Amino acid sequence: MKRLAILVFAAALAGCVVYDPYYPYYGYGGGTAVTFNQAWNAASGAMHDQGVQVTREDRSSGLIEGTRGSTGVKTRVLTQNDGRVRVEFNVANDQGLSEGLSRSYEARMGR
Repeated sequence: MKRLAILVFAAALAGCVVYDPYYPYYGYGGGTAVTFNQAWNAASGAMHDQGVQVTREDRSSGLIEGTRGSTGVKTRVLTQNDGRVRVEFNVANDQGLSEGLSRSYEARMGR
């Protein structure tokens, strides 16, 4: 009788299935959502990494301006309607600096 009870219990246990919980609010791309402050700090740091002398920072409007030599740099950090944060680097006539800013920003964001 004891063996029969163990077999019945084992058979009942074998029919149980446990699913992972449903997490509906993943960030875009499966990671965590970026906050404005994280993006702002990474963008500002990227400009310093690339040797840009920051001349103006206005967090409320999301604008960082600076120069490297004679090249002007404008960075905008914007929160979009869907809650995502967008960062734009605008560099006049220096593709290498533009790419360097993007690489530094991505590295500071841990990507």
